[in-house]
Amino acid sequence: MKIQTKAVHSGDRKQPQKQIPVATPVHFAASWVCSDQAEQDRIFAAEEKGFAYSRYHNPTNEALEELITSLENGAGALACASGMAALQHALMAALMDRRRKVLCARDVYGATIKLLMDVLGPFGVETTFVDTGDLAAVERALEEEKPGVLLMETISNPLLRVSDLPALSALCRKHGAALVVDNTFASPLLVRPLEMGANIVVHSSTKYLGGHGDTLGGLIVSDQEHLEGIRRLSRIVGPVMGPMECFLTMRGIKTFPLRVERQCRNAQGLAAWLRQQPGVECVYYPDDPRHPDAEVVSRLLPDGLYGGMVSFELKDVQSKEGVFQFLDRLKLIVKATSLGDVHTMVLYPWIASHRDVSPKQKQRMGIRENLIRVSVGIESLDDIIADVAQALA
Repeated sequence: MKIQTKAVHSGDRKQPQKQIPVATPVHFAASWVCSDQAEQDRIFAAEEKGFAYSRYHNPTNEALEELITSLENGAGALACASGMAALQHALMAALMDRRRKVLCARDVYGATIKLLMDVLGPFGVETTFVDTGDLAAVERALEEEKPGVLLMETISNPLLRVSDLPALSALCRKHGAALVVDNTFASPLLVRPLEMGANIVVHSSTKYLGGHGDTLGGLIVSDQEHLEGIRRLSRIVGPVMGPMECFLTMRGIKTFPLRVERQCRNAQGLAAWLRQQPGVECVYYPDDPRHPDAEVVSRLLPDGLYGGMVSFELKDVQSKEGVFQFLDRLKLIVKATSLGDVHTMVLYPWIASHRDVSPKQKQRMGIRENLIRVSVGIESLDDIIADVAQALA
């Protein structure tokens, strides 16, 4: 061969060795060579397990999907490019053979509302909002609206409401709606919604699962009923996560139980300290016996593991300028959009996570202009508290 040909072909397409690598390799290949065309035909027809094209399947993606399927005790999974891509894909798959109507929890991430209203709405998907903490209201809405899907968050963003998943699952089965649950705030360590009757679980793996702020991704975990629809749709629209992001996410998941346990302990300690501060008007954290969902929390969340998120309202602060003064004084805590990283992060929902939600709807959700959301990290709790203390002072 001439040098030009060698540069293109030499070293590539080697047969795998007998030895097994201890870490999952990153397969960047867009496509695979089969032994013959008949084999490729069988793979495309899903008659034989194998790889042909990375939009369909990739060995690195498959490893991550197997991992999250195991953690959530599902039938199968799909790794997507972002949490919002995963949520959109899950909703589209769930609505494929159902009425194009979504009953959505009132307390959800602001971008979820925008997805429903501004992206799916123009394609004929109707959305109604309901307080999922009110089971009677949910049943009335299921009876009257006859939605194809009930969408909710395990622990809501940003007021940390916890709805009765087993009861909601039973209502969905009774009325023929699929239950789609965003489990990002809880992670599979705290709650596994499929075990409680949910049909599809979604994660922003950017958050607790990845955990280091260095990769973007989303994961869908499904029951058997919806798995083929999710996979079939993905082969057409191609929302898949890149193999390097799959590798980084998989590496992050290895330590997520250790991280989340510490984040929960730190969050509980920070919430207890905040409740004693004269400059704090209200603290939102699920361990509080006065929490509106305390009875459900006692059944759904493991003792001592109430999540790594804490929200609180500043006292005597009525505008975002006042909140800015507090936030700008923080030195250790990272002021950035996201959550679930090893470092403690703070976000102002009014201008960030719920920026595009109308003031009237924010009011209905209970999100006030003095609300702050903290994603508690794995640092020393003393150092976290000291930074909040000096900023409050």
